[in-house]
Amino acid sequence: MGIGLSTEHAGLDRFKPGSVILSGVMMLEFLGWQVAADLVTKCLSVAIADKQVTYDLERLMEPQVDPVICSGFAEAIIQRF
Repeated sequence: MGIGLSTEHAGLDRFKPGSVILSGVMMLEFLGWQVAADLVTKCLSVAIADKQVTYDLERLMEPQVDPVICSGFAEAIIQRF
């Protein structure tokens, strides 16, 4: 598969989006767009604090919460802009 993705996750809308989003933040910082990078980081942090997380982060939370799907996590971040 090249980048470590397997077909077991294909089409399930549950792959871990946090690292991809934070990679985008690093790209924004590299381009000198610090305000945009900070806004994405802030909205990501607020979504996590509001317990709008995917299954990989949900497992780490106490008390347990109901996870959202990957696109739901993205929507939670967007709603916090």
